[in-house]
Amino acid sequence: MHKTVFLLVGAGLAALGITAWTSSAQTGPALIRITSTQVKYMRINVAPGVAGDQELIRQRLYNKKITQKPIGRTELLCTFTFGRNRSCRATYFLPQGKLVVGGSITNRDIYELAILGGTGRYNNARGTLTAIRTAKRPRREFLIFRLAG
Repeated sequence: MHKTVFLLVGAGLAALGITAWTSSAQTGPALIRITSTQVKYMRINVAPGVAGDQELIRQRLYNKKITQKPIGRTELLCTFTFGRNRSCRATYFLPQGKLVVGGSITNRDIYELAILGGTGRYNNARGTLTAIRTAKRPRREFLIFRLAG
């Protein structure tokens, strides 16, 4: 009898230990629709026509249904690979955490990047970001984050 209880308690503690080390996403399936306005753009030119040029972009993030004030910001870094193709990574600083995205972009007028993770409310987030340019000067984008979990 004592041996059975000991085994059950041991198995329970082992299960608790395993679950304590696993991590799950804080977000469930969700859709975030916001807009951005580009406030800073820098292009670092390695040499004319050579891969390796970089774009550094800063944006302000808005949800004008809630407030006219910015709700966050974006820092985006793209490295040109071949022609207009770029490899990009960005962090979206939102009120309840950060979302990190990355992938390849050919045309900045419309693109899709993978959500690689996040912090805070977006801990371990996955999904996609779709960005659609809505204005040229200043450059504005409509952003749709499709969070899978």
